Amino acid sequence: MKTTSLLLITGLLLTACSDDPSPQGSPTTMPNSQSTAKIQTAQPPVARERDFAKDMRGRKLFTQNCASCHGSQAQGTPQWSTPGADGKYPPPPLNGTAHTWHHPTPVLKRTIREGTIAIGGKMPPHAGKLSDEDMEAIIAWFQSLWPDEIYDTWARMDAEVSNNQTKQ
Repeated sequence: MKTTSLLLITGLLLTACSDDPSPQGSPTTMPNSQSTAKIQTAQPPVARERDFAKDMRGRKLFTQNCASCHGSQAQGTPQWSTPGADGKYPPPPLNGTAHTWHHPTPVLKRTIREGTIAIGGKMPPHAGKLSDEDMEAIIAWFQSLWPDEIYDTWARMDAEVSNNQTKQ
């Protein structure tokens, strides 16, 4: 019994001291075990669809419509995860360091189109101001800032959501 306990404790200590350089909250440490299992499977990385002209158009549109709140490099507001005095959350980073990559394309576009005022946020709606192509260009630009691991995780999730919507 002592040997089994000693082996269990040793194993736990070795696991806790692993050389995994993943930062807390990175895709490899998401609490959802189903997502973690997918990430840990040896799959080739998802190739990014890079369109320089689209990215530059997205950067221009982002600068004109989003940067005043989300920052010129999509870095968000300091303390974005803490509600302000009004009880509303400040604009989050869109550069891959916050939760934006948890949302599939339809949700990102809906958020841009409808804003967040109706759900207690501060973001104004951009419906009628930005076309679907404009929104896709903005999303492509801020995704170009995401680390490869974040983009890969997002792309797999986005494809799964898209496949599920197609089946319905």
